[in-house]
Amino acid sequence: MPDPTYLNNEIRDMLMDCGLFNQLLPADFAAASGYFIITSIAQGEEIFHEGDAGTFMCIIHRGTVTVRKTGADEQPVDVASLRKGRAFGEMAVLDGERRSATCVAASDCQLLNLGKDSLDKMLNDAPKIAAKIIRALAVSMSKRLRMVDGQLLSQHP
Repeated sequence: MPDPTYLNNEIRDMLMDCGLFNQLLPADFAAASGYFIITSIAQGEEIFHEGDAGTFMCIIHRGTVTVRKTGADEQPVDVASLRKGRAFGEMAVLDGERRSATCVAASDCQLLNLGKDSLDKMLNDAPKIAAKIIRALAVSMSKRLRMVDGQLLSQHP
């Protein structure tokens, strides 16, 4: 059984390295690390499927993830390729809706996972840190939405 302190330090370092939580203090990273787990996913493995219940979110530490949506013809369409530092699956964890897309490991991946239950526990145990994490996720989603809005606007003269 791995030493939990070592594992928490490894998760803390991964959280600090991802760039998503730049507003957190060093002590915040240490506290948040106890709520995340590390998972390894083999290339080609489905992480979750469009329409599934959203019980966890991920942050890519190593590897690439392909995002797929079902097209109008019921065929899968690759809509994005995600790399290190990128969070995904957070929409379903935050809003309680079903998964809006399928995510597949495009290469061998190492992910940090935060379960909905763990996020709820963090909200109870460490609400200020949980608020910083949720805010960082909201800012990340907002930036993506603004980018998509800009892409849509540029497609329509």
